[in-house]
Amino acid sequence: MHEIPSHKSSNGVIDILLIEDNPGDVRLTQEAFKTIDQKVTLQTIASGDNAVEFLQQSPETSLPDLVLLDLNLPGRDGCWVLEAIRDDPQLKPLPVIMLTSSETDEDIERCYGARANAYLTKPTAPDEYTSLVDSLERFWFEQVQFPPTPH
Repeated sequence: MHEIPSHKSSNGVIDILLIEDNPGDVRLTQEAFKTIDQKVTLQTIASGDNAVEFLQQSPETSLPDLVLLDLNLPGRDGCWVLEAIRDDPQLKPLPVIMLTSSETDEDIERCYGARANAYLTKPTAPDEYTSLVDSLERFWFEQVQFPPTPH
């Protein structure tokens, strides 16, 4: 049994914000998170503008533990959202993982240039989503050490 890392909420639940506009990908991600051992709350927002507004209006103590961010969103794209997060002193420390279908070098470089914590390509099959989320659980929830948060 792993010790509860400092990036989990005080109740031991990991709060994840999924910024994704494709209902099919949202469903696959939700189903994959149901298969892991960690207790997770997954909140979804479908547009970049709404996500930034939501995060900026959230009290610091209720920010998510992790953001999964699609690059191709309606309106302003995921890289714009990432830049808005990194430009805001309260939001800047949030771990942000790009989870997108784009595999272009340009998109990868752009997102890392905007200080993404990681860039993952969306799986193409449902069982691959489960494998991806399982890998996320092992790495991000069990091994990575984050600075203390006000949770």
